Amino acid sequence: MIPRLLAIILLSASFGRAQEATPTPAPSAAPTATPTPTPAPAPTPVPSLRELVDGLKDEEVSKAISAIKEKFLDGSKTTDAALQRATLEGVLRRFDPGATIINTAHRPPEPEGVPFLAEILDSHIGYLRLGSLEPNVVPQLDAALSGFVANTVDSLILDLREVPPGENFEVAADVARRLAPKGKLLFSIQKPSAKQERIYTSNQDPAFQGVIVVLIDADNRGAAEALAATLRQNVGAMIIGSETVGGAAEFVEVPLSEGLAVRVAVAQILVPDSTPIFPTGVKPDVSISLPKEVQEQIFRESKAKGVSQFVFENERRRMNEAALLSGLNPEIDSAQSMQRDRGRSAPLRDTVLQRAVDLVTAINFYQTKAKK
Repeated sequence: MIPRLLAIILLSASFGRAQEATPTPAPSAAPTATPTPTPAPAPTPVPSLRELVDGLKDEEVSKAISAIKEKFLDGSKTTDAALQRATLEGVLRRFDPGATIINTAHRPPEPEGVPFLAEILDSHIGYLRLGSLEPNVVPQLDAALSGFVANTVDSLILDLREVPPGENFEVAADVARRLAPKGKLLFSIQKPSAKQERIYTSNQDPAFQGVIVVLIDADNRGAAEALAATLRQNVGAMIIGSETVGGAAEFVEVPLSEGLAVRVAVAQILVPDSTPIFPTGVKPDVSISLPKEVQEQIFRESKAKGVSQFVFENERRRMNEAALLSGLNPEIDSAQSMQRDRGRSAPLRDTVLQRAVDLVTAINFYQTKAKK
């Protein structure tokens, strides 16, 4: 007890000496208040021409047109016929992609799309490139999904890039039925009259259940947009790529003269509890794109070689027992090969697909961790 008390006393004395040795700081002068700078006002956004026109009252629109007709310096451009043409041009620009003039005598050839491709990446990720939404895709899809299930694939990347535009909404529904739960309302095709509506539902159990990611690009329109949107809504698919055209609608063609017609959207695709696809398009959850020429080259070369080479880096060769017995050193050979390759063009990489693989890997990691 006494030693403990002695230690306390010594500590107290030391503390007191330390306080005595510490000089008392002189009182500092009160800090001078710095005036807070007045923040500069945020610049007022400049309204677009469409916003300006939409903000006019009906009588102001009429007044503006009358002023142009009466006062514009070139009277030949403000005749009734000329103003009608200007009106039609404005309507087509505003309603794009819902209305356009087409040349029926010289239609461009329909894009062929790319071949159907199925591949397993990293031993557990199923990759499907549909290539098109024609009826012959469905049996190929069934065979690929069966193979994925047999190989315990737990994730699916559905690539809709390079799918040609089209109105094969029945095929889009057939693809969705292989992935969406039974009984789900996939999408409907609705005309202005609410009574004119066609509804597509899932009438079968899904052939695949797991993480699904959908790849899209800026050229997707029509059935591909409907498929991407319904998979996001009904199976929680993540969408990666570029914003699509916004042409998920049914069209009719009205002949104008020999070789010309006006193409008009008459019914739109609606996905329940989702924002309209027409005319704004499908917006990706992760925005990333490839240059068009790079994407086309990768798709061409992957016909024979598959897509793995455009996703994963080639693994550097390592020293092993076989190399030792043969007197070779693969690590030196690999380094020399890399040195020779320096200065050559970089290998093609499908950065959109790489992002999808990274996302799937992360999701699977956290799902596995949560189960433990």
